[in-house]
Amino acid sequence: MSKAIKDAIGICKMLLRNGYDAHVINAQLQQALSEKHDDHDVDIACETDFESLARLLPDIKQDAEYGALAVLTQEDATFRFYAINLEHASHPELSLLRITPRMVHLMSPQERLQLRLVGYGNPQRDTTLANEGFQDLSCGQVRLTGLPDETLRNNYLLAIRALRLAANHDLPVGPNTWLAIVRSGSRVLDYVPVGDIMDEWRKVQAVHMWRFVQLLYDVHILQGLIPEVAALSCLQHEKSDNDELETVFQHTIECIRRYPEDDFKHDWLGTLSMVFHDVGKLYTGEHFMNRWNFYQHHRVGAKVTSKILRRLHFLPEDVDLICHLVRYHMRFRFMLTDRGIRRFRALDEYPRLMQMTLADIKARGSSTTYYNHNKKYLNRAETDALFLEPLLNGKQIMEYAELPPGPLIGVLRDALLRAQVAGEVTDEDSAIAFVIAGAKNSAV
Repeated sequence: MSKAIKDAIGICKMLLRNGYDAHVINAQLQQALSEKHDDHDVDIACETDFESLARLLPDIKQDAEYGALAVLTQEDATFRFYAINLEHASHPELSLLRITPRMVHLMSPQERLQLRLVGYGNPQRDTTLANEGFQDLSCGQVRLTGLPDETLRNNYLLAIRALRLAANHDLPVGPNTWLAIVRSGSRVLDYVPVGDIMDEWRKVQAVHMWRFVQLLYDVHILQGLIPEVAALSCLQHEKSDNDELETVFQHTIECIRRYPEDDFKHDWLGTLSMVFHDVGKLYTGEHFMNRWNFYQHHRVGAKVTSKILRRLHFLPEDVDLICHLVRYHMRFRFMLTDRGIRRFRALDEYPRLMQMTLADIKARGSSTTYYNHNKKYLNRAETDALFLEPLLNGKQIMEYAELPPGPLIGVLRDALLRAQVAGEVTDEDSAIAFVIAGAKNSAV
């Protein structure tokens, strides 16, 4: 072992004693290169930044040659320091540096070919978008820098970020970048923490979420992240009354696209609820009499959604909100009576539930007759029930007033309702007395 490598090991031990990981990069290869080229440089990997390193080694200097973090010269040896990959989402092997640009520079073309190092780049450090792993978006595509597969190996979270940029900026993903993401789909799920994936998802604008979910599906990441939603592509339902079929996943994407409109353009949680609103169909689907039925899919879907959101590390209050929206998203879908309207308006987040219904109708191309009826009469729910219906129905009026069927029953019913509005009648007993008196007066 050369003296330079022994000194480098000593520097690594000093860094370790101060709480920083460090190692000599591929000592065996460096020893061989040193003997062949009479080279006394040694490359060291460490987890410190330049400022921390300078406090421990005051003589170091910044030097961008060969992409090094810093350079230290002692006697006739030069030590170059390279940063260890600390990304949680990187390939495990990249936590151990095995080769550097300086070592590649010393190799012959034949040696590079044997190690498959042809075209090995010189890493540069910068804070621009391009050097965070992406080329400038002005090129009209989302592209990873360098060799896309190698760039992803350094941080697989860039795959999710690429899809997020493509969705938010309405840009296509470059062909080579797209293929690299598809090839790395399983590794993204292996090495990127779920919390990091969801942090990227939260940066997707509500109006672009439909495209982000579609991209996740297209690169086969959604299948591993939320298999319950991805599996909806294997299930069909009737799109509209003409029995046209579509997959439930296609319908889900269209609903996500339709929800963030008008006052709901920035409703991220409401838009996310559309991702899960039909997930219960996977568990309730039944084909009977040449039609698909999904009875109680909203109730089942709410329970499945709760399990999914906990798995994705959502806050409890967000889980409760989204599950509530999934549970009641069908309530406004049918023509409601006054009592039904009143019960609907008593639900939390009922404006969001109305928007979910409207998005579902638009996605199917269905009639808005029921929706418009319910919306028109929704303000009736603000009126006290006492003013909407008389306390006694026609049959009761005939019974208590001892009257036969006829026009008088309708007259007494209308008079009773007016008395309720005026406050003259407040309960059933006073209502009975009112109709009995009315019947006597009509007889006179």
